[in-house]
Amino acid sequence: MTTADELIADYRRNTWIIREQNKGLTHTQALTQPPYNINCMNWVLGHILASRDDVLTMVGADPLFGSRAGPYTRESEPITEDGPGVVSLDDLIDLVGKSQHALATALSDSGDPLTTSVGDEETLAERIRFLLWHDTYHTGQTDLLRQMSGMNDAIIT
Repeated sequence: MTTADELIADYRRNTWIIREQNKGLTHTQALTQPPYNINCMNWVLGHILASRDDVLTMVGADPLFGSRAGPYTRESEPITEDGPGVVSLDDLIDLVGKSQHALATALSDSGDPLTTSVGDEETLAERIRFLLWHDTYHTGQTDLLRQMSGMNDAIIT
């Protein structure tokens, strides 16, 4: 059975990786569009925040990213340059940290509802575990996106 403490620890790890992979990156570098069918660092971070908002809503907490999530939703257009609706890298990193704290508080306070069925034999914890997998998938992309943004280093070895 998945516990709140396990979920919190995993989100904390992802938050640490995201912060490390974005150290020294500029907003312009975070907008670098890779030459493949994947999105830039800016989009990936916004997408992670939009997904974390979904988890916050599931456990009865207020979302943090809210109306700014539009350009970062699934199948949205790639973000290739700065413009209306594009959130700055500094704000995204700040919100990633705030989302970690909000998730930790909300999950700690959730208690029994994590074992509540929310679908066909799926508990709330299992649904959140899938969204955590999604969070981890995109967190893993940050290593490659950092290098494609012009950095030539190894942050996590």
